[in-house]
Amino acid sequence: MPRRFLTIADVADQLQLSAQGVRALIQSGDLPAIQVGARHLWRIEEAALDEYIDRQLDATREMIASGRVTSGS
Repeated sequence: MPRRFLTIADVADQLQLSAQGVRALIQSGDLPAIQVGARHLWRIEEAALDEYIDRQLDATREMIASGRVTSGS
């Protein structure tokens, strides 16, 4: 199956974040991405986004189980 790549806007929409929030995840190394083309546009492999979401879900489950829940929207 061919790899599918998403734009920063696609990922921002899926995660309900700003584009800058997605860029911060990329720059921190939390969300793997590549730069392509002459303009060095960021692309995120769909599988990498799925893995990021799975890691966040696991971390949230662990946080809840340990009673370290923080408030937020």
